[in-house]
Amino acid sequence: MKKLTFALLLFLAAHVATQAQQIKSQLVEYKEGTTTLEGYLAYDASKKGKLPAVLVVHEWNGISDYTKKRCDQLASMGYVAFAADIYGKGVRPTTPEAMGAEAGKYKNNLPLLRQRVNAGLTQLKKQTNVDPARVAAIGYCFGGTTVLELARSGAELAGVVSFHGGLGTSNPADAANIKAKVLVAHGAIDPFVPKAEVDGFFKEMNDAKVDYQFNAYSGAVHSFTNPDAGTDITKGAAYNAAADRRSWEAMKQFFAEIFKKKA
Repeated sequence: MKKLTFALLLFLAAHVATQAQQIKSQLVEYKEGTTTLEGYLAYDASKKGKLPAVLVVHEWNGISDYTKKRCDQLASMGYVAFAADIYGKGVRPTTPEAMGAEAGKYKNNLPLLRQRVNAGLTQLKKQTNVDPARVAAIGYCFGGTTVLELARSGAELAGVVSFHGGLGTSNPADAANIKAKVLVAHGAIDPFVPKAEVDGFFKEMNDAKVDYQFNAYSGAVHSFTNPDAGTDITKGAAYNAAADRRSWEAMKQFFAEIFKKKA
């Protein structure tokens, strides 16, 4: 009976904690120049005061249900999360060819890419419940590349996390502008990010004396955090549950460090 009562109390406590959260989400229109963008905002309305915040940058298909899920997860952890729209409102390519073409527009035009992601960062910092001194950015694949470019642009950020993103840049000297701490979650056998690119990233970060961490996950290829990628690693992009879990935990520890309030 005592065991049953204890189990019931645990269940009720968990239920009350869940009920206490008030996760709110909404689409947010904003501008970069004359281009209309549409991001996704998520936060826990039960949290009072100024909160740490996370900018989330999408994969090569644009803001998707996966992007929104990550924002919701972050909101449930107590962060204000905002998915930046790099492509523009309604631009959501659906084929690999279209995705590659759209992503290529920005990878081949770093000033535009940086303008778009900085517009998202500005929009996030405008939120009245955001502490502008405690803001990070994370990104997946194309988004991982993008948050590293955001850091290279000199953005005021506490940290950035790249999940299976490209690491190269046409302007490696811009690493001198990085003010954020950097965490890279990398698939150890990712065929789309060759060793030469990894080595170049190390040199870039070391030359600029950036505070960075680099985690390589064994058996993981590109897109290892996304279940929609399937599990066939011979395709070069596949989900890896262990790498997904470990990289998310590494991100949590990273956030605990960078968002710690100074006494």
